[in-house]
Amino acid sequence: LAREMANEPANYMKPADMVLIAKKVSEENNLEIEVFEREQMEELGMRAVLAVAQGSNNPPKFIKLTYMGSSGDDIDLALVGKAVTFDSGGISIKPSEKMEAMKMDMAGGASVISAIKAISELKLKINVVALVAAVENLPSGTAQRPGDVVKAMSGKTIEAISTDAEGRMTLADVLTYAGKIGAKRIVDVATLTGACVIALGEVATGAFTNNQELVEMVKQAGEKAGEYMWQMPMYDEYKEQYKSDVADIKNVGGRDGGAITAALFLSEFVDSTPWVHLDVAGTAMIGKDRKYWSKGGTGVPARTLVNLAEALSREIK
Repeated sequence: LAREMANEPANYMKPADMVLIAKKVSEENNLEIEVFEREQMEELGMRAVLAVAQGSNNPPKFIKLTYMGSSGDDIDLALVGKAVTFDSGGISIKPSEKMEAMKMDMAGGASVISAIKAISELKLKINVVALVAAVENLPSGTAQRPGDVVKAMSGKTIEAISTDAEGRMTLADVLTYAGKIGAKRIVDVATLTGACVIALGEVATGAFTNNQELVEMVKQAGEKAGEYMWQMPMYDEYKEQYKSDVADIKNVGGRDGGAITAALFLSEFVDSTPWVHLDVAGTAMIGKDRKYWSKGGTGVPARTLVNLAEALSREIK
């Protein structure tokens, strides 16, 4: 499912299409689903998501799928997926060469929807929520501009230096939401940075964390799935790179250590909740057949997420 979703052309995988798939998954697996429209997102204060979405005529959708497999009420694991259904870069427009590949910028969202489907089918004794803010990032007369400042759901202000650093802005609000609903652990999945592709290529996913115990579980789950995870540093010194003169933070920290500064940007919105960020920019899609994957979308890291939920369910019992 994750691979098929990522491979769809963007005109067949708009935010509304992701909603239809999520609804089908919920109906087939008895999952609770909530879909928040633009007005509800405004009420929640998800202005960072809405800033990214404002350039497109395709309205944003915030999807929440809930699976309650444990006897308790706590959300044991929140799976957060980046879902930019097409990423042109916005006003900071990308080069036209290979832009067609940006139909796969929703692969993170596809992987978490697919993972919660499998988790429910396996009837794991764990409570899981999948959170996906689906948007399209296009340049238009209504698009956000470089230099715009928005107040995110957390209350922090973000200066948009590049409108092509849009995924981290959508994730900022969704990570905040995950914290507000009391998720005990958060794993986000995002085709976030070209810098991670430079560092690790198409072979390994970059893993970033504020909690070593959780990331070790994620890495073990990845090894079991044949999906390689490589942990990257998260030193505070990198935070200097995304300080802003006019807002709390800016949405880029320059070319040096770009995958790390992007991850640290996300960490600003998770507080002390155990959290792992998986940058799948290189691994969500591959240029030629490898192992059990065919060229195109891989579905990484859906299998890892299912293995993680399975391991956590044994702990929770």
